[in-house]
Amino acid sequence: MPAYKFEAIDAAGKTNSGLLEADNAKAARAQLRAQALVPLEVTQVASAGTQATGLKIVRRVFSSTGLAVWTRQLAGLVGSGLPLERALTALSDEAEDPKQRELIAHLRSEVNGGSPFARALGSAPREFDDVYRAVVGAGEQSGALGRVLERLADDLEERQQLKSKIIGATLYPAIVSLIAVVIVVFLVTYVVPQVASVFISSKRALPGLTVAMLAISAFLRSYGWLLLIAIAGGVTTLRLMLRNALFREQFDSSWLTLPLIGKLSRGYNAARFAGTMAMLANAGVPILKALQAAAETLSNHAMRADAMDALVQVREGAPFASALAAKKRFPGILAMFARLGEQTGQLPQMLDRAAKQLGQEVQRRAMAMATILEPLLIVAMGAAVMLIVLAVLLPIIQLNTWVK
Repeated sequence: MPAYKFEAIDAAGKTNSGLLEADNAKAARAQLRAQALVPLEVTQVASAGTQATGLKIVRRVFSSTGLAVWTRQLAGLVGSGLPLERALTALSDEAEDPKQRELIAHLRSEVNGGSPFARALGSAPREFDDVYRAVVGAGEQSGALGRVLERLADDLEERQQLKSKIIGATLYPAIVSLIAVVIVVFLVTYVVPQVASVFISSKRALPGLTVAMLAISAFLRSYGWLLLIAIAGGVTTLRLMLRNALFREQFDSSWLTLPLIGKLSRGYNAARFAGTMAMLANAGVPILKALQAAAETLSNHAMRADAMDALVQVREGAPFASALAAKKRFPGILAMFARLGEQTGQLPQMLDRAAKQLGQEVQRRAMAMATILEPLLIVAMGAAVMLIVLAVLLPIIQLNTWVK
């Protein structure tokens, strides 16, 4: 039974709005009239992927943090014994964002219509990815939806915490770099020409550093806009080329070979892969389906290709650990834990332990990289400013020598 949002007025002339379920718009208006309300507008609530007109919604309804919180709330309600339909009704009533309220009402109407919850989530693929739906589907089939949702909320929160720590560790160096570039460009394009113009009129030879700095200043003032266009064009071209699957895989493979960033990306993707595999296997999802879903969560396409190759080998009968060990882009510790899990019959637990250990290693590397970059950026900025100051002071020192 679809959901409809309405706007109506009561006998006192007060405007009311909300959500209701009905077979069609005509039945929805009839319900409103039965409640002594005069319907002004009745519109069917569309899924998060499309509106009633079929147009795409620009922004997602749930942020990463919002989805984790919502999943935790749903897990608590379902785990306490509340039926899924009533749990969705409660969350819909408590939602402050109208788009969230409409999305949850749509899910509730799908569930009321007899659809499994995982299939209802499939009507909003932008909000609930394949992994999310696979875990929910496994929870429904096993009859432990509340426990599975709780584990899913834990995974979403851990993933968000890891991402936040990486962003936090790299944010400060990025801000320092941006400020340094702005200051240096300002000094070179404005301060240096203003000061050096005083000494140019003396018609004496300027120091080599000052001449070089003036040449750089003249280039930036004359062709700086061309340089910006070239940079923007290069970035745009790269983004277009990355849409090609073969080039993207080669680019991501080269990215993994970088000294610091490559290891960070490798560890982050491996931790996410292991965590997803552990969650799906623990929920009872078959290994082949879990492996395919986990592979699709990898942002690095080279590692994704390796995971898909491992999937082919497992489908042909190879052990999961052996197939993974053959892929050198994945850390060896992941294959080691997978082998222990297969030998002891505790694959989900071993993969979860591997994910936590890899996540801790990624956090350590991120903090180490930030610790190294911060003083290097400060030294580089100081050196650039020192050269600019010397380019200004050398003519003054030279002028004093001429006067003496």
